[in-house]
Amino acid sequence: MDIVLASVDDSKGEDIFSIDLRGKSALADHMVIVSGRSNRHVTAVAEHLLSDIKEGGFGSCKVEGLQNGDWVLIDAGDVIVHIFRPEVRTFYNIEKMWSVAEASDTTVH
Repeated sequence: MDIVLASVDDSKGEDIFSIDLRGKSALADHMVIVSGRSNRHVTAVAEHLLSDIKEGGFGSCKVEGLQNGDWVLIDAGDVIVHIFRPEVRTFYNIEKMWSVAEASDTTVH
């Protein structure tokens, strides 16, 4: 998790948001959402992260969307990373979806 946050910060990723998924999802332990300023920046942040993960000894990741650069999804096992252009991030609003899930988890019926 630390290598992911350090890498996207080093790449000048914007609006970095981390969600703890432990106990909420079997997909991963953490989700990181970050914005890039343009398609090129999104791709650069993703490529830098993939390189840092591999150099850190964590192996290869599953990647989707790298060619387009609007939304890159990186599955690093325990951490899922979404890198968006700001407009795409606003449209899908993943943070709100998980915030609603967290709020409903704490609601007593």
